[in-house]
Amino acid sequence: QVQLVESGGGLVQPGGSLRLSCAASGSIFRFYAMGWYRQAPGKQRDLVASITPGGSTNYADSVKGRFTVSRDAAKNTMYLQMNSLKPEDTAVYWCNKKQFYLPWGQGTQVTVSS
Repeated sequence: QVQLVESGGGLVQPGGSLRLSCAASGSIFRFYAMGWYRQAPGKQRDLVASITPGGSTNYADSVKGRFTVSRDAAKNTMYLQMNSLKPEDTAVYWCNKKQFYLPWGQGTQVTVSS
């Protein structure tokens, strides 16, 4: 079964940027709509960005204009460029399909704090 590995998180000051990566062990980005999800402490896991096999993207209102999702199907990798980060972006971030989830990876922690 395809495994997902997220990376790129860390501690950043408000207004800063991070680029998250999602590496898949198989060629899934060519065939499935994928998403970036996040979960803050005490809150549910939410979808924040998605991309279709054709490259169409969609964003939650809270990140629109600040986050950009992209993928390199040849490298089996998806990215989330996060700019103008805010403290409320602090969460664990995961990637997964938009439907019929694969096993969740370990996620990557993003902490936005001064």
